[in-house]
Amino acid sequence: MPQRQSIKMNPQTSTALAHPNIAFIKYWGNRNDSLHLPSNGSISMCLAGLTTRTQVAFDPALTQDSLTLDGEPVQGKGLTRVQAFLDHVRTLAGKNIYAHVESANNFPTGVGIASSASGFAALALAATHALCLQLSEKGLSRLARLGSGSACRSVPSGFVEWQAGDRDSDSFAFSIAPPVHWHLADCIAIIDTTPKTISSAEGMAHAHTSPLQADRLVTAPERLARCRQAILTKDFEAFADVLELDSALMHEVMRTSTPSMVYMQPLTSAILAQVKAWRAQGHAVCATVDAGPNVHVICPAEEQEAIVKKLRVLPGVIAVLSAKPGGGAKLESAYTLHLGIN
Repeated sequence: MPQRQSIKMNPQTSTALAHPNIAFIKYWGNRNDSLHLPSNGSISMCLAGLTTRTQVAFDPALTQDSLTLDGEPVQGKGLTRVQAFLDHVRTLAGKNIYAHVESANNFPTGVGIASSASGFAALALAATHALCLQLSEKGLSRLARLGSGSACRSVPSGFVEWQAGDRDSDSFAFSIAPPVHWHLADCIAIIDTTPKTISSAEGMAHAHTSPLQADRLVTAPERLARCRQAILTKDFEAFADVLELDSALMHEVMRTSTPSMVYMQPLTSAILAQVKAWRAQGHAVCATVDAGPNVHVICPAEEQEAIVKKLRVLPGVIAVLSAKPGGGAKLESAYTLHLGIN
């Protein structure tokens, strides 16, 4: 961190929006935990309609960073994680000025809908803009990755691939197809809104303890290629096969890790079985589950209405959220007043 300077300035505020993403080929495990360099590449889709709005206000009057999430002050690990991320931004800008961060999601937080991905993507854009940093999309993706690995996938637009890379400089995400390329829908069956007790970051730190992780990583490039090709050619059958296989492999790694982690609930498994039954009946539909109990049911847009109706009447389903392919992180509004640094 640079030395704190004598500062004469007004607050600098910027607000950014970002969408969570659903991983079709999963990210689970790091080669470098501090840099969030993933053990394998991944592919995802940004989710339009589900949004994190984050405002960052750097203010010389502040003596430390503060964080409000969904209207509630945050302390402990949550605040520490944001402070560490803001330190990266301050180092890039060569400035040492604290910030108040206000972030809110229009979807449940911490239940396996990638709120950390959209949160750190929005934070990366708002914080860098407020301190007059102009990063490329690649640079912003790399920066967001330092806060939450999957956040790098919420910076670009549409269908996104995160190349694992070998080092900090080449581990970033990029769009492989725009949102309009394929009219898919993610119908998210919410069965539990309780924040998970083991965060994704904590959980994947134990991925290497599973006897299945090594085989999962060896075969990951082949699944990545299959998924990419299925998206580019809009081959739903091939897409469904690889998406469901990859999700199952990740959850087996979780289950066989030490300690064992089971994010899915009995109702999660019941919904997955129901999705397979619907597909057998002729519906173009498949499902994937991130690190949480809620189920992402993916279908072509023309199937969305029917699938949402089917999900809503299943016992135990609290609500169904619907999202289509969305854009990347963007500024909502921003103003920056003159910095006078002596």
